[in-house]
Amino acid sequence: MTGNTPPANDTSDAPPANGTSDAPPANGTSDETRSDATRRTFEGIDWERVDAERGLAITRWAAAEALALVGLVALLGYDALVVADGEPTVDVPGVLTWDVTGVQWLFALVLVVGVARVGRLLTRRPRMAARYWRQFRRNRAAVASLWFLLAVFAVGLVGPLVWKNPNELLDFGRAYRKPVVAGGSWTYPLGTDAQGRPLWNLVVYGMRVSMVVGVTATFIAVTLGTVVGSVAAHFGGYVDEVLMRYVDLQQTFPVFVLLLFALYLYGPSLLLVVVLYGAFGWEGIGRLVRSEALQRGEAGYVDAAAAAGASRWWVVRHHVIPNVSGTVITAATLAVPTFVLGEATLAFLGFTDPDVFSWGRTIAAGRGDLATAWWVSTVPGVFLFLTVMAFFFVGDALNDAMDPRRER
Repeated sequence: MTGNTPPANDTSDAPPANGTSDAPPANGTSDETRSDATRRTFEGIDWERVDAERGLAITRWAAAEALALVGLVALLGYDALVVADGEPTVDVPGVLTWDVTGVQWLFALVLVVGVARVGRLLTRRPRMAARYWRQFRRNRAAVASLWFLLAVFAVGLVGPLVWKNPNELLDFGRAYRKPVVAGGSWTYPLGTDAQGRPLWNLVVYGMRVSMVVGVTATFIAVTLGTVVGSVAAHFGGYVDEVLMRYVDLQQTFPVFVLLLFALYLYGPSLLLVVVLYGAFGWEGIGRLVRSEALQRGEAGYVDAAAAAGASRWWVVRHHVIPNVSGTVITAATLAVPTFVLGEATLAFLGFTDPDVFSWGRTIAAGRGDLATAWWVSTVPGVFLFLTVMAFFFVGDALNDAMDPRRER
């Protein structure tokens, strides 16, 4: 019988054998979904476009760094050639009067270069940065410490432009006003010292000094330690031997005695303290970087770069140093509190500039009034303690986050 019964081999109403009909597949995934999944795989990524976008972002960071450096040099030239000696660099009557010192110019240079370099590093490795942040934020104490340090940095950077210089607020009639926690008023929430100066103003100006010394000296030390450690590890031989023997010699030299001798010869200077701390405080960082660089130097990409004709300096700059950046960042975070404490110690002993409102100098000024006015030494001491502890918490968390051997 033929009737209306279709032939056995008639497939006009059946889906094609290759599965390209309009009906959805049995597993419920459409062609568009499969296409999106393919594009998300390694083979489906347009790596040339990714490299181009990342290279453009790095170029923008380099251009911003160059532009900022040109502006900084122009401002420095204006201060050196146009502004008369003894006159403030910025003088807007009734608004702002600011005499930028040499250590502050150096600090501005460190901020420009440091922010640009960190931005380029994060742009070059965004996924690694996101992974480190996920590991870091598991440590709640470190996250709280990070926010505290950001607040101290912001207040120390901007605060002296908002609150008056403590010496402009001398008033012996309001000496030893109690802080709020001891029954004082909100007019002076942290109390006043023996000369009637608000402790809040002294603490704010001390924040700037601590941040300037810690960040600037650490930048100098990290730069020297990274270069010396990377060069010693990659070149080896006599270069490694000479550099490491110099590191041994410098480690045995008492830097504190050198600081006292230099301050005696040239007078109290915060710039001198920063430069000497940075120039003679990089030995541990240099050894740490050398150890990491020796491990990285055995990697295949270093041999491939050398086989392709790359010079040793090119390999050090583009392969060795970038791959020890995690170790350098961790070491830098742990070096900052050391320099902050060092400056506070010198200020406490009276070897720094008396016109600099350091936490150590404020603590020393109130140590004779602990029985009657405990807050004069205690308030800046608490801020110094919290700042140093916060840096150690952050450094320890960064070490855990950036060390793959600590992963579980």
